Amino acid sequence: MKIAIPNCTSATEKRVALTPNEIKRLKGKYSGLEVFVMAGAGEAAHYSDAEYTESGAEVIDSKKASKLKADVTLRVTPVETVADYEENELVIGLMDPAGSQKTLNELADRGVNVVALERIPRTSRAQAMDALSSQANIGGYRAVLEATQHFDRYFPLMMTSAGSAKPAKVVVMGAGVAGLQAIATARRLGAQVEAFDIRPEVKEQIESLGAKFIEFDLGEEGSGEGGYAKELSEAARKKQQALLQAYLTTADVVITTAQIPGRPAPVLVTEEAVKGMRVGSVIVDMAAASGGNCPLTEADKVVVKHGVKLVGHTNYASMLAHDASSFYARNLANLLELMLEVKDGVTSLHYNLEDDIIAGSLVVYGGQVRL
Repeated sequence: MKIAIPNCTSATEKRVALTPNEIKRLKGKYSGLEVFVMAGAGEAAHYSDAEYTESGAEVIDSKKASKLKADVTLRVTPVETVADYEENELVIGLMDPAGSQKTLNELADRGVNVVALERIPRTSRAQAMDALSSQANIGGYRAVLEATQHFDRYFPLMMTSAGSAKPAKVVVMGAGVAGLQAIATARRLGAQVEAFDIRPEVKEQIESLGAKFIEFDLGEEGSGEGGYAKELSEAARKKQQALLQAYLTTADVVITTAQIPGRPAPVLVTEEAVKGMRVGSVIVDMAAASGGNCPLTEADKVVVKHGVKLVGHTNYASMLAHDASSFYARNLANLLELMLEVKDGVTSLHYNLEDDIIAGSLVVYGGQVRL
């Protein structure tokens, strides 16, 4: 059984799919398992080729990689070159199934099987494999740190002999994994934090972190399947925007995290709302990759509009690549344990479609796209 780890690094991606520690763990459990790591794949995340060699992996160059014929390839980013993959090979990663349907169809035509980590169900049993949550947690933390870099005032209450500074008012929009971590981090830094979410059931979680829950009567609830938010009606969306516009005039920092799977990010902060904010305020738009929660956000740029700084980074987890890779690799290793089996000393893949985790995340199988 051959597992391949390609080099997925780019200007915005520093993570690696499998770390030396997880390679040691997998090789210790599955006999005959061979792991091949592309030279330099872990360097941006501070995992050296020497560490991979010590873990029992073989570090290879591009020439050998092209002839490898791996059984499993573990990626961070979606597939770029379909021709790199062989019939019956399994590819696992953050595959962006909603935005990569053409690529998935081409992989299906080649007989390649694909697991999209975005489709891991939100269940207690699947938590150990939930890469979206592990990476969103890191993202929420890093987004607050990014806000502190661009906000030219203190976050906490500061009292000195020269006077005092009031704590910053931080508003977090969206209380999923990233939003809750952003709340917790901003509170730890001493900010006054308030949070908004269209799902009323998250109120208790927000308040347990020491933040105030912003309540609006929108005339409908926004709770969707699997713990995600659903898309609001046009009338509710306009009402939400109007209520938030008045509310944001007092905010120093706004962190938006609202996203709907497979759809453009909902607009929460309109241009009129930005115009009403204080000069020097900061908006960190964590939904920039899917269009942004503010229409003025520019993906992978920091811009100033109407005196407000808008931060549009699209990959916060990559900014903490070492720990993000560690968590991601553990998610992948846990998932592999559901799909690998040893018989007579030989390790092979087993697709148990009765398992809700495998069935839910296996988006290409047997030549068919399963979306």
